[in-house]
Amino acid sequence: MTVDTTDLRQLAEDAGRDLEGAHPSEILAWAGRTFGSDLVVASSMGDEVLVDLAAKAVPGIDVIFLDTGYHFAETLGTRDYYADFTNISLRTILPLRTVAEQDAEHGPRLHDRDPNLCCALRKVEPLERGLAPYTAWVTGMRREDAPTRTDITVVGWDVKRDKVKLNPLAAWTQADVDAYVEEHHVVLNPLRQAGYASIGCAPCTRAVAPGEDPRAGRWSGTSKTECGLHT
Repeated sequence: MTVDTTDLRQLAEDAGRDLEGAHPSEILAWAGRTFGSDLVVASSMGDEVLVDLAAKAVPGIDVIFLDTGYHFAETLGTRDYYADFTNISLRTILPLRTVAEQDAEHGPRLHDRDPNLCCALRKVEPLERGLAPYTAWVTGMRREDAPTRTDITVVGWDVKRDKVKLNPLAAWTQADVDAYVEEHHVVLNPLRQAGYASIGCAPCTRAVAPGEDPRAGRWSGTSKTECGLHT
């Protein structure tokens, strides 16, 4: 898709206004019609509802999964299920270095000593490569996820990457997500049943207690709240 960046930004801003309040399926369908093969979903397989919605609204849609080398086995199993049994085209993106190679260069357990650098190497850089061929990308972010996400739009402009960024679930509450899961029998990451409300890399993710903030289990005990993919 060859469109001037200024035009794309205006398109995103107009769509963000016009599609506010629309069902996520409608937002995804609009994106599929607008961007075609230049549209991609970025999924951690902790946003299963997004992948289910995308597969139905835009059959055959590209989905990129960042295999950091630190994922739970349950997360990889969820990825394999969606790749094999839903109408998506899955692309797994690997970091430039294996965990062993990173350990040799930076020392073991970098995620404990410098989680920002670890995320930069194993998530942010791979995402940049994964998104490079596309004009627009889709995330599963919701406004109620975290204080840093309260102002996200359903369609907006990713200034950092000069791409259209879609957050079709932005306005959904956890109750909305749960209702969709029940109605459509969405296959969930098994870690959900073990109390994992927000699922990331195994060394940096724990289950949360009832009533605890859903993202309290990410980088617990540190001031870190985001991996850097959305900043």
